[in-house]
Amino acid sequence: MKRAQSPKDDQWRSPCLDSSAWIEIAHQGPNARRFLQAAGDFTQVIVSTITLYEVWKYTAINADETRAQQIVDLLQQGIVIAPDTAISLSAANLSVRHKTAMADSLIYATALAHKATLWTQDDDFENLPHVKYFPKIKA
Repeated sequence: MKRAQSPKDDQWRSPCLDSSAWIEIAHQGPNARRFLQAAGDFTQVIVSTITLYEVWKYTAINADETRAQQIVDLLQQGIVIAPDTAISLSAANLSVRHKTAMADSLIYATALAHKATLWTQDDDFENLPHVKYFPKIKA
């Protein structure tokens, strides 16, 4: 399998917010403003279908299904990407290399495949390339 070359830093354009960032926005957490600023124009945000799953599930459990659907409707304004073979294999490689869970690896691989910077407050991503990590702030 041939490895894709990593784009130069100035080629990384779009934001990709992971589930923790969207949950922070949806539930008006302390880092919500930071993630909203990163998202900017929602139509340009890369959104993994894994993120849709995680955000809907979390919100349905911690709020209700109506609120969960409202949040997912917002996320679907972005560029929604389902994992294909290339993203899946990249995620497997990233998981082995960085010891990340499957869902995290798929979200990260989606961001990398689309030259997007991943914005997160999930400490599993701390110090990884092309990630903007902000620690969770206790409310």
